[in-house]
Amino acid sequence: MSSVPHRTLFAISLRIHLPATPGTSSSLLRSSSPYVTLARSLCFNSSVRFSPSSMPKKQKKRAHAEQKWQVKPNMDAPSEPSDRSASNVAEAVNGQLGGLSLEESNTNVPVNHNVQNLVWKPKSYGTVCVSSSASEVGKASVVSQTGDATPQKAGLHHSKVFGGNFLENFTVDKSSYCHAQIRATFYPKFENEKTDQEIRTRMIEMVSKGLATLEVSLKHSGSLFMYAGHTGGAYAKNSFGNIYTAVGVFVLSRMFREAWGTKALKKETEFNGFIEKNRMCISMELVTAVLGDHGQRPQDDFVVVTAVTELGNGKPKFYSTSEIIAFCRKWRLPTNHVWLFSTRKSASSFFAAFDALCEEGTATSVCRALDEVADISVPGSKDHVKVQGEILEGLVARIVSSGSAIDMANVLRDHPPPPCDGANLDLGLSLREICAAYRSNEKQQMRALLKSVGPSFCPSDLDWFGDESVDSHPKNADKSVVTKFLQSQPADYSTSKLQEMVRLMKEKRIPAAFKCYNNFHRANDLSPDNLFYKMVVHVHSDSGFRRYQKEMRNMPSLWPLYRGFFVDINLFKSNKGSDPMAVKSIDNAASENCGQLGKDGLADDDANLMIKLKFLTYKLRTFLIRNGLSILFKEGPASYKTFYLRQMKIWGTSDGKQKELCKMLDEWAAYITKKCGNRQLSSSIYLSEAEPFLEQYAKRNPKNQALIGSAGNLVRAEDFLAIVDGDLDEEGDLVKKEGVTPATPDPAVKEAVQKDEGLIVFFPGIPGCAKSALCKELLNAPEGFGDDRPVHTLMGDLVKGKYWPKVADERRKKPQSIMLADKNAPNEDVWRQIEDMCRRTRASAVPVVTDSEGTDSNPYSLDALAVFMFRVLHRVNHPGNLDKASPNAGYVLLMFYHLYEGKNRNEFESELIERFGSLVKMPLLRSDRNPLPDPVKSILEEGIDLFQLHNRRHGRLESTKGTYAAEWTKWEKRLRDTLVANSEYLKYIQVPFESAVQQVREELKRIAKGEYKPPSSQKTKHGSIVFAAINLPVTQVNSLVEKLAAENPTVRSFLEGKKKSIKEKLERAHVTLAHKRSHGVAAVASYGQHLNREVPVELTELIFNDKMAALTAHVGSVDGETIVPKNEWTHVTLWTAEGVTAKEANTLPQLHSDGKANRTVIDPPVSISGPLEFF
Repeated sequence: MSSVPHRTLFAISLRIHLPATPGTSSSLLRSSSPYVTLARSLCFNSSVRFSPSSMPKKQKKRAHAEQKWQVKPNMDAPSEPSDRSASNVAEAVNGQLGGLSLEESNTNVPVNHNVQNLVWKPKSYGTVCVSSSASEVGKASVVSQTGDATPQKAGLHHSKVFGGNFLENFTVDKSSYCHAQIRATFYPKFENEKTDQEIRTRMIEMVSKGLATLEVSLKHSGSLFMYAGHTGGAYAKNSFGNIYTAVGVFVLSRMFREAWGTKALKKETEFNGFIEKNRMCISMELVTAVLGDHGQRPQDDFVVVTAVTELGNGKPKFYSTSEIIAFCRKWRLPTNHVWLFSTRKSASSFFAAFDALCEEGTATSVCRALDEVADISVPGSKDHVKVQGEILEGLVARIVSSGSAIDMANVLRDHPPPPCDGANLDLGLSLREICAAYRSNEKQQMRALLKSVGPSFCPSDLDWFGDESVDSHPKNADKSVVTKFLQSQPADYSTSKLQEMVRLMKEKRIPAAFKCYNNFHRANDLSPDNLFYKMVVHVHSDSGFRRYQKEMRNMPSLWPLYRGFFVDINLFKSNKGSDPMAVKSIDNAASENCGQLGKDGLADDDANLMIKLKFLTYKLRTFLIRNGLSILFKEGPASYKTFYLRQMKIWGTSDGKQKELCKMLDEWAAYITKKCGNRQLSSSIYLSEAEPFLEQYAKRNPKNQALIGSAGNLVRAEDFLAIVDGDLDEEGDLVKKEGVTPATPDPAVKEAVQKDEGLIVFFPGIPGCAKSALCKELLNAPEGFGDDRPVHTLMGDLVKGKYWPKVADERRKKPQSIMLADKNAPNEDVWRQIEDMCRRTRASAVPVVTDSEGTDSNPYSLDALAVFMFRVLHRVNHPGNLDKASPNAGYVLLMFYHLYEGKNRNEFESELIERFGSLVKMPLLRSDRNPLPDPVKSILEEGIDLFQLHNRRHGRLESTKGTYAAEWTKWEKRLRDTLVANSEYLKYIQVPFESAVQQVREELKRIAKGEYKPPSSQKTKHGSIVFAAINLPVTQVNSLVEKLAAENPTVRSFLEGKKKSIKEKLERAHVTLAHKRSHGVAAVASYGQHLNREVPVELTELIFNDKMAALTAHVGSVDGETIVPKNEWTHVTLWTAEGVTAKEANTLPQLHSDGKANRTVIDPPVSISGPLEFF
């Protein structure tokens, strides 16, 4: 029995007709030789298919190695995966041997039937189709030889192919090239630098001038899922090949079956072929009940398409919303609910409608209101209420082309909503049933889901499982692949732009990871000179996008930084040398670089205007309940209360809702901690406990129902649409607006420090910021802080054990004292401890920070860091042993510096003010200083780079240990030399210490006396909007009444004894235009276009009786447009007797007709103007 493979080339056609018996299987497959290849060019054509229904569910294990065969459909398709491991192939064939027949195209070729392992090679072996945009250099490198190929080159065993040292041995030289293509991506992420109110104003202005249209869509509560075809792959936000993408593929396939019914398999094949051929990526919001709880568990599992992208061979092109709807209706994919606002009136009304609903809106009430005020409303193919529920996460508003409304009208005309042919068909096991059946094993869940999908959407599970003998993410691949990617010559223009992006991100130290994985789909094309990888670009924080966006302003030719960013990379060698046509010139690539942003004549800043608007009914579940679980269980109810009060303050929640939420959340905290004990409730299933609690809470009264929004099946949206604060009259005219007293905030979040309580002065700084020297000066000041409270300090370097509990002990002993906490307080964990200490010991806390411009991602600049290091390295005999004798002093300061990473200066200061209500800045650097010398800047940047390398490899391990110990020693020496060489500069740029101390002392005195008022960080409170009215000057209205009394005895007689009462009650005089309860949200919102505009009002008569009095009003116009009130009788209510509501004043005209009220005509009428406002 020969073990030598035949080298004669032949082709066979394999048809399967034999019965699948164990004997047949054994006689065909077994042989004493472990590895025998029938032929180097053996291929199966695309006609070979196995019916999924005849595949056995399990294969019986043999004593020897299990043989696994799998055959994928459509082998000829150029985009199909090009390899399978021998073990995978065996499983599929073992399950389908019942229909095998061999027809030899060349009957002269001897066939050895006694083989132990039959190794099958797809037809695509030997060639690979490179994108047409790749250069000839690239094409030459990936064409494989057929006659003399080695078994290792064939990619038949992933463990041998991917497990080798190909990457390590791939050296970059003049013949090295790289071809990179974006494989999947979502919209670029742009961080608006304007405030929300500035964005709103600019959006309305652009729409008013006809420059743009405002587009609004629902924000579904789910996960980002991207699909690029059955070989292009399925992707989550920053990952692939996991349960998220398996669930996404399953749900997408189920959407096809639901939409197309019996035609589904055909349409799935056509759809995948279409997006593969056109290199497209479909982005969706994946909403399921199996991937963790958001705001509400959906009633059904579904996807909604949010973006369609043509990846092509250059810069991605994103479809407009009308194009997305046309595309989705062609393929019957689910679309989102979209509204268009193309006039000033409609755009203004939208924002007013949101402001009226932001604290109580649900899907029904929001969609109804927007339908009424929008110019065009396109309902989603999935009704949010039916598939997800009433709890609505929010809305996304963005600026689009001014012609979008016309484009949308044309699409709606040409593409009517498609039918749903599979709605009544049995679609098989649901997602929830499959996940429940395999709940104990995630891999089994993924295998079951992918098996249920079928071959059109998942012909290969390589992205999920690959070959278990091979690591899909090789050690050191991230650094090595990226380095070689940047060093190699680009094969086309697209590659050069991607290299430019990655190079800039690394040079600017933008917080991002570049994860590189083996591309198993290209195993057959792999060789030492031809390597394939998938790269995931994961930006770690929003600050990274902001910093990149800033670089784009300086380099407009940069491609945007995308969310959900995946790139296919091919490193290869070419012996042809550099081809001048290999890389397209920038001039010729101008069309690729134009993209979608800044289109339609809009400036980039305008084209990228976008704002996310979220509803309180969603936020109370996710942000306050779910995200607060860790604090509640680890730090207790007091810290939890501090957490949610601060969060509500940041949102600008109205006083009334704050009070209601505090009551509910305190009750929730007591309920869940009692039920769970010390075992923290998992955030992924928090609704299992929260939903029943909220349902029972909502049942108690209508106000609770409005707060909760919807829970269980109890609440109907109509029941709470118009419920408002109980203390506010329907018109609000006469109720003195003292406000609903908010829940008393903890001292930590007060806006002014009280002088009758204790004070903690602490330092969110870095060693070398002079906090100890400052504390010494403050402690020894003869006048103290200007009051009789004792001042004392606690130096962190002299305290044994945990520092902040010691401070808390001192606070309890001396509750009214002023404590100088002489220790760096660099992170939020410490800040929370201080907040808790303030609450428990009746104290306020004041952060003292060194003044600095900061960087894009750190509140401290390199200038400040240089001074801190210079000071530390001039210390001697420091109590904390951080001085010139410390071998790793530079490393320690870099460690502290990075504790603040992720916040720019504005974010850093704003958070401290939000938490503690005050902030004192200690001057550090002279304003007239010269820029930081290049050697100093360079040594600091080198240290930052080295710290990041060390931190990624070793975490918090000391710099004197680990891989980079030698590099740290050299850097510390050069740091000292550099700072010494620039000592004159570093001394000169510092503000004199005495001056800095004096400024801090004066600020602290003001705070200690209770005279300090911090910069306001209060957000505009939109949630209390109840009605629209024209606000009239009270003094002018009172003057008119006094004039009428002087001229008319009847009026004078009526006012006797009431004048003082009228002045007290008439805190504001206004003409009500529309009320949310009486006229609806849309009616109130319709006045948004005239917000804050002066409106003339003509007062013509006074009607009164012994219970009430009001002035008849006639409202004028603004810019030629008459303001039309919704009330039947337009009036200004002046007074009502005790127990009479303002609403009853509406009956005065009828009472006069009945002879039950008096009327005095104002002749001539008096005209008074006032701004149109929302109340």
